[in-house]
Amino acid sequence: MKRIFILAISASIFSFSSCAHDEEEKEPESSFLVTSPIQRDTVIYKEYVGQVNSSSHIELRSQEKGYLEKIYVDEGQFVQKGQLLFKIMPVIYQAEVEKAQAELNYAEIEYSNTKNLADNNVVSPNELALVKAKLNKAKAELSLAQAHLAFTNIRAPFNGIMDRFEKRLGSLIDEGELLTTLSDNSKMWVYFNVPEVEYLNYIKSAKEKGHQKVLLQMANKELFDVTGVVETIEADFNNENGNIAFRATFMNPKGILRHGETGNIQMPISLKNAILIPQKATFDILDKKYVYVVDENNVLKARQIEISHEMPHLYVVASGIGPKDKILAEGLGKVKNNEKIKFEFVPFEKELAELMKLHAE
Repeated sequence: MKRIFILAISASIFSFSSCAHDEEEKEPESSFLVTSPIQRDTVIYKEYVGQVNSSSHIELRSQEKGYLEKIYVDEGQFVQKGQLLFKIMPVIYQAEVEKAQAELNYAEIEYSNTKNLADNNVVSPNELALVKAKLNKAKAELSLAQAHLAFTNIRAPFNGIMDRFEKRLGSLIDEGELLTTLSDNSKMWVYFNVPEVEYLNYIKSAKEKGHQKVLLQMANKELFDVTGVVETIEADFNNENGNIAFRATFMNPKGILRHGETGNIQMPISLKNAILIPQKATFDILDKKYVYVVDENNVLKARQIEISHEMPHLYVVASGIGPKDKILAEGLGKVKNNEKIKFEFVPFEKELAELMKLHAE
């Protein structure tokens, strides 16, 4: 019993000593950073997934049958308009030209002789007309044979870049068979789909401002160094997704863009008197956004807000708070609703400049 009493006294002394020690080392009350939203005119960028296409992208096909006798260029090579690309073995077509030429020569001689006879009233004008028709037919057949022969030489219809060859040297080519494709990449068309509501807003704005300038973010997340212009909109909406296709044109002087690439179109949208807050000043409850507003008694009040647009590190607030409100900027996980705090007020202008600098980096 005596031993138990001594242990109890020892425990009491230890507990008292521990409490005293905790009181001595108790940290001072925390001070939190508080700021206010900024209201200013700003520009946000709405992103759309885009598909990059050459302004001229065609298939090169054979117009005659025969063996692929020569290939004068290489895959990926830049070619000039009119440059010879492929030759299909022309032996048969050359023979047809020679045959047609011989028939034309015969028809010319026959016409000359018949005309002399007609001038001397030896033959009738009708017989001369018949010989004249044979001469014209021979000329037409020669032109046709020459056209077939010319089709064995396949030339570039415009300046562009050769794609992969579908046929190799010596291949037997049929009429209409695909040889390769040719892309003119000097001017690129980027197609992107826009929802109906945004289309209506765009149309209203376009009537006042004209053609919309846009940016292109490439697959490596870098911005293409040439600004594009929205030039056309397709005629019909897609009934399945409610979107309509826009087409933006980008000049491509360095040849960076290629047919078939993907990227994100960034369309600037001007906002008047937008209310901006840092994203880190918000928290979520059941898919709803909230901030802690500091009232006149320095007490935190959770308030729901509506977000209209999202920017890097920032939100544009549609409703819930105004530029005169004070909101908790940091330490949201260390406080709770209706808690009184000590705080230091930091103007958001300084914070905004740092966020913009961070985004630029």
